[in-house]
Amino acid sequence: MFIEARAEDYESLLRELKKKQAASNVLRLRRRLQEIVEIDFFGSPLRSRVETALASLEPPSRALKPTAKHGKQEFVRRTWVTRPRPGIDRVSSAWLIRNHIDPEATFAFAKDVRQLPNAVPFDMFNVGGFTHQGDNCTFETLCAEFGINDRKIKVISEMIHDADLNDEKYGHAEALGLDRVLSGWAKQNVADEELLRRGMELIEGLYRGIK
Repeated sequence: MFIEARAEDYESLLRELKKKQAASNVLRLRRRLQEIVEIDFFGSPLRSRVETALASLEPPSRALKPTAKHGKQEFVRRTWVTRPRPGIDRVSSAWLIRNHIDPEATFAFAKDVRQLPNAVPFDMFNVGGFTHQGDNCTFETLCAEFGINDRKIKVISEMIHDADLNDEKYGHAEALGLDRVLSGWAKQNVADEELLRRGMELIEGLYRGIK
């Protein structure tokens, strides 16, 4: 019964994708696909057909810059500082730093970066370092600045963007739940260091869960 119900959902979406005006409604159709996928507990074979049809309507995604502006050798065993009470953009950025930029990075929290003059700031206000640029969140900025082109990280960057900026640019809802979990822990007075550790574990699980 579940399979039949999801098949009807996917077939309905396929019919919408074949309409002339579908190209102008890609974001809405992608959100609808996400809603169906979340309740597709038995993996309907029609899902791949819908994903292929939807992908054919979307313009080529803007690739992350292939040439890094910064060499990783400049950032070895550094202390990286950010604001207290880390949310989805900062915990994911810390995960990216530890796993793809500076494997021996340590992290600190400060409201005023002058307290740690030798630290590398990320996602802090008006102090330089790595933060939002244009409509990119900090995670996206780090990917571009260090030329990180891993396919799964590109997907995660879109999820983090949508959760952090809440602009539905990419139509991904997966990281919204993670952000709410982080907010819940913060309300429970979980310490900054523990919030960061737990958040990084969430992102690691998300990375490994992407096919």
